[in-house]
Amino acid sequence: MTLKNRYDFVLLFDVKDGNPNGDPDAGNLPRVDAETGLGLMTDVALKRKVRNFVSMTRDQSEVTESLNGDKKRFEIYVKEKAILNNQNKRAYVGIGKPELLEGEDKKRKGGNAVEEARQWMCKNFYDVRTFGAVMSTGINCGQVRGPVQLTFARSINPIVALEHSITRMAVATEVEAEKQSGDNRTMGRKFTVPYGLYVAHGFISAHLANQTDFGEDDLELLWQALESMFEHDRSAARGEMATRGLYVFKHNSELGNAPAHSLFARIQPKLKNENSIVRDFSDYTVMVDEADLPQGVTLQRIVG
Repeated sequence: MTLKNRYDFVLLFDVKDGNPNGDPDAGNLPRVDAETGLGLMTDVALKRKVRNFVSMTRDQSEVTESLNGDKKRFEIYVKEKAILNNQNKRAYVGIGKPELLEGEDKKRKGGNAVEEARQWMCKNFYDVRTFGAVMSTGINCGQVRGPVQLTFARSINPIVALEHSITRMAVATEVEAEKQSGDNRTMGRKFTVPYGLYVAHGFISAHLANQTDFGEDDLELLWQALESMFEHDRSAARGEMATRGLYVFKHNSELGNAPAHSLFARIQPKLKNENSIVRDFSDYTVMVDEADLPQGVTLQRIVG
């Protein structure tokens, strides 16, 4: 079933004694706004967790039935060790035109075949029809502008990035062992945020959803992923992370009934004591203004 409504949503999540999203250009330090000290987490990192949740909960080795009867709709296009051009080849085989993969035609820049391939990719790959993809860099399957878009997540208050020295009671090679003079202890570093509460905003366009075949079953899976993605993404580096709030503003029209920013302003996490040292979600209160919502807008509290 296609979407008939626009959605805007607020995602709240926290981290305790972990690194939610290290910056590889800064030695894997937690990302931070240099001017304000607020912690950052990229939209790409959030989408990665959604992809991992979908991949885990939908068995890719079996044919999966969705709510509207279509099959194999929940594969993931951008996944670990994937070769994207090989994924694109599958589309031309799927539409019955494998001959276009040969010779000069394999990088076709337009035509009906490219549009058919684009539609095939949307139908079969959850992340393509959800977030969009550029699939024209090699074997051309066109470009998709996804109906679901996320912002960077930003912490409510400035974070502190702590650096910890760690030791390992072993070495990797005999050469390293000789350098240690019999002591195989090696040193390392890890970085953590003692505590941070982050907020991200999301947008879902019904108009774009109809172009990619993003339907009600896909939407329900997205809510499940945003609610539970941290529960299945545990690692020593990330500490404790959890979704603390998922507030969805549903419009009764495709174009929407109110500006997104005015709706987001109704969700306000605040410290209970501005002078306290923050170490837990209980140090915050989340103010939700549900009074006098714009006509045609309803608020769904999925978490929180």
